[in-house]
Amino acid sequence: MRKKIVAANWKMNMTQAESARFVESMLLDLGDITDVEVVIVPPFTAIAKVMEALGKAQNIKVGAQNMYWEKRGAFTGEISAALLRDLFVHYVVLGHSERRTLFGETDEIVNRKVRAAHEATLRPIVCVGETLQQRDRGNVEKILSIQLRGSLAGLSPKELQETVIAYEPVSTRAASFKSSRPPAKSRGATAGRATRLAIFL
Repeated sequence: MRKKIVAANWKMNMTQAESARFVESMLLDLGDITDVEVVIVPPFTAIAKVMEALGKAQNIKVGAQNMYWEKRGAFTGEISAALLRDLFVHYVVLGHSERRTLFGETDEIVNRKVRAAHEATLRPIVCVGETLQQRDRGNVEKILSIQLRGSLAGLSPKELQETVIAYEPVSTRAASFKSSRPPAKSRGATAGRATRLAIFL
């Protein structure tokens, strides 16, 4: 059975000092947990400090919250896969609902980032999910299918196996997790040929 992933997105929170203290406490709480893969996703400014605080811990991986698809160049405010690799990051979150809704990221943009991540041997956590309005209209399966097909277009079978899908419906902000889950048929369809579903916090 494939190991489940629990990923914690810190968003725009925690300084370097706060991050280090949090990791120290988390290591004590988690102990030698191995039945799930724990991924923490701090802001860019705290990644190096988090890696330092983790030390030799092997049961916790570090991810980044976003990346740009170009390898280098005049792209002010962006960060490349190569720069993330230099920080020993394993995962990168792409297509998060906040990136889609606040910054206008499309499935095509997400796809370019996903392909660049694979090229740099980063494991993309691709986020998909419907809004409350889309759910109320009964469009869950249609929306998830469009997002998955667009975000994963052109990937090889191996790349699909190395891709993690995080189902994070925007509707959970206005409803409970239970009521915002799609029907079982839809949940199966969303995973497609990707390797694992992530529990995304």
